Amino acid sequence: MAGYRLVIGNFNTSSWSLRAWLLMRHFELPFEEIFVRLTMPDGAYVDGRREAILAVSESGFVPALKVGDATVWDTLAIAETLADLHPELMLWPTDVMVRAHARAVSAEMHSGFSALRGHHPMDLVRSRPVSTLDADVERDVRRIAAIWRDCRAQYAGSGPFLFGAFSIADAIYAPVVSRFRTYGIAPDVFGGGEESAAYMATIWALPAMEAFASRAQAEIA
Repeated sequence: MAGYRLVIGNFNTSSWSLRAWLLMRHFELPFEEIFVRLTMPDGAYVDGRREAILAVSESGFVPALKVGDATVWDTLAIAETLADLHPELMLWPTDVMVRAHARAVSAEMHSGFSALRGHHPMDLVRSRPVSTLDADVERDVRRIAAIWRDCRAQYAGSGPFLFGAFSIADAIYAPVVSRFRTYGIAPDVFGGGEESAAYMATIWALPAMEAFASRAQAEIA
């Protein structure tokens, strides 16, 4: 499928944009990038940002994937669409029950963990360590650490990612890796085990992740 156009927001702060961008870059799906600046380097919102998004995405949110004349919004919907269009890339695990597991943890991230999101927004390339966590945030962190621990325990023999090979689930959790780095949250301290730190290092070392972080660094310079 040729002619993909991906509408995204700020590299440093748009977590959902990171998920879609990372997925497409990792699987080498070419796309035209349509960038809409949402905030300035100091965090101030850009005037007219919603109107700018609406000009290219009917939902008023980023990311959005344009496939020919169609527009797909919401990162998980984008991921599922790409999986349908490119079955040869195996964006989800091939085993039906492993795929169900991957979808479940991805959907949980998609709809949950509001305390972590609200208290610790993505600030990809800055360092803002915290000494303590709000109780609700700690519950979110412990749940994420448990997901990572359990996935790695089950699928470590197939590769270094949550389900062995890189999948949509890893793209969905990539912004969490950046949040933990930014705020100095060590998942192994919250029940993730040694594998959780290794998993974070694996995600951060991805060439596509490094490319995204480089763009984020340039954005706030």
